Amino acid sequence: MSQTTTILAGDCTTRFETATTSDERIHRGRVVVLAKPDRTVLVHDRAGYQPVAWLTRPDSLTVEADDDGFAVTARDGDQRLSVRSHDAGEVVERPISAAGVPVGECPDPDCRAALVRAGGDVVCLGCGDAYGLPPGATVHDDDTCDDCGLPTMTVARGEKLRLCVDYACESLTEAVRGVLDRRFDCPDCGRDLRVREHRGRAFLGCDGYPDCETAFSVPSGTFAGECACGLPRFETATGVRCLDGTCERDRPAEPNVGP
Repeated sequence: MSQTTTILAGDCTTRFETATTSDERIHRGRVVVLAKPDRTVLVHDRAGYQPVAWLTRPDSLTVEADDDGFAVTARDGDQRLSVRSHDAGEVVERPISAAGVPVGECPDPDCRAALVRAGGDVVCLGCGDAYGLPPGATVHDDDTCDDCGLPTMTVARGEKLRLCVDYACESLTEAVRGVLDRRFDCPDCGRDLRVREHRGRAFLGCDGYPDCETAFSVPSGTFAGECACGLPRFETATGVRCLDGTCERDRPAEPNVGP
């Protein structure tokens, strides 16, 4: 669900202090104070986008208000931000959510709010459902999953895979298993490299584990031939690389510089 942000406005004294340096800055004026759900506090006056004072995700935040006015106090380590109103001012709470690129509509018939891509998630602005995206995923706002109605995504793991954004609906690990499982040999013992999963991410590990602990993370990219070491190479956003990110044979040869 959407969380709330507290908006306070009035004639205020704003004080920002740093104890270890005895630094103190004081401002007075009619300002707007935003207290966000992550405890971030921003104090704005009439000009520009730069706050008069702020603390980002402080350790503690206290907001007090009554008929006579309001007080906001935020502390983060040796820093302290306080705002005190000199009049009753105004205090309101409003819903707030993540903001991102629109990628569709929530399939829940009781919701139907917008879905957005915000950071590494697809988030519903109504019910608050969130779906974590794997690295390198491209979300399609013009295509939905036949089973659940959520958007689909394309993920490159050796091949380009088209999947639902909901891992519970379509498992990325299972899709990667269909592409990479037993396809390559362990460079240390010659046994099969198997697709396994750790904390929701697929990796290739030797079938001989625990006798052989060789393992490689699967990069975001498509096959780009074979490395001199025998492992596959991948075309990634930063260039072509071996499955083994430490492979010396995958590095360009040093120029032969004469004496």
